[in-house]
Amino acid sequence: MPEQLLFAMEVTLNGLMAGVLYALVALGFVLIFKASGIFNYAQGVMALFAALTLVGIMDGQIPFAHIINAVFGTELHHFGWHVPALLAIILTAGVMVVFAWLVQKFIFSHLVNQEPIILFMATIGLAYFLEGVGDLMWGSDIKKLDVGLPQGINDWIDITTFEVFGYGFFIDNLDISATIVAIILVAALIIFSQYTKQGRALRAVADDHQAALSVGISLNFIWVLVWSIAGFVALVAGIMWGAKSGVQFSLSLIALKALPVLMLGGFTSIPGAIVGGLIIGVGEKLFEFLIGPMVGGATENWFAYVLALLFLVFRPQGLFGEKIIERV
Repeated sequence: MPEQLLFAMEVTLNGLMAGVLYALVALGFVLIFKASGIFNYAQGVMALFAALTLVGIMDGQIPFAHIINAVFGTELHHFGWHVPALLAIILTAGVMVVFAWLVQKFIFSHLVNQEPIILFMATIGLAYFLEGVGDLMWGSDIKKLDVGLPQGINDWIDITTFEVFGYGFFIDNLDISATIVAIILVAALIIFSQYTKQGRALRAVADDHQAALSVGISLNFIWVLVWSIAGFVALVAGIMWGAKSGVQFSLSLIALKALPVLMLGGFTSIPGAIVGGLIIGVGEKLFEFLIGPMVGGATENWFAYVLALLFLVFRPQGLFGEKIIERV
């Protein structure tokens, strides 16, 4: 088998796994948009905040330490203990639930029946607020996140190699872990939405708010629930991206890469987020491999957005989105 074809197969396989990481971020957007019609610009910052909080809890850091030291003249930074990764993840998930309740109580409960652009602007403000709070709580330095996952593609110990027709394939173990976690997460979300009372209530709210209210479903509870689930998804995405490239404030920009995924898959489809992520991941890798050398490279930076633009022109609802028909 020609070596170029085998290399293309390796590129495709790595693109699929990179697409899973994009899909993890896109899932948070889909969950909130499907249940409340809010495009949550803050989803990327939620992933950043969750990762910062996780690292802070694991390392026993004192929140707002530099502010406390400046006010009281102390030099405290750590409590002096380290929290196991699993317990830290559980505690961070609890923080994201509290965050969801605060968002619903103090922001969106006051914006009921407002125009979508108002709600969107509220999430922009929430994103910058959350980024600032994360900086004040845990500091802005780059942090290493170690929860037992492989620590990145540059660590040769954490790369799986195997041969096909004598050609060596190299796959980042972190991407393998992300793929497994994404499969489990999507399966859990599908089971939750299809076979639990709360999941059915969430789907009812997504279909028709007024009908859901008429049968006694609490919109406030559902919206806190969906923001909590989106917070947990953000935590998972933050763990994966943080383990790959370190927990730093550029982590919030992963939301920008999720936008083309949403445009391809549809803003209301969980399977669409997965399929869209895989298409973007494979597409940008193969395009860089096949076309990049002809145009000077660096096509990964813009390929996804050009593909999304084409979808907006020819199929604006995405592959799995519902086509909206308005009668006037």
